[in-house]
Amino acid sequence: MAHYAEVIDGTVRRVVVVSNEVTTVDGVEDEQLGIDLLDEIMPSTGSWVQTSYNASIRFNYAGIGYTWDGAGFAAPQPYPSWTLDAGYQWQPPTPMPDDGTGYLWDEDSQTWGEA
Repeated sequence: MAHYAEVIDGTVRRVVVVSNEVTTVDGVEDEQLGIDLLDEIMPSTGSWVQTSYNASIRFNYAGIGYTWDGAGFAAPQPYPSWTLDAGYQWQPPTPMPDDGTGYLWDEDSQTWGEA
């Protein structure tokens, strides 16, 4: 099954599934075939972008509220201080300690505290 995200103003509004019978010709998947079908049966004000359930394309599987920048999907930013890395994952200003203890990020102090 092929998954497609409807993107409006850079934000994912919904994700739908299209049968491989529609998107595959001679054993080769063609993203545009799914887009054409979706444009025909569900006209929208946005655009359709294929996403991968196992994140094999476009970095992350698109979810409602994710952003699309033309290259990849990113989850909503968890905290204002976190930045998006090259793999489209949000990173804190300081890495979480790796000592086996559970931690939570405190945005006010910009530190990790024990959970």
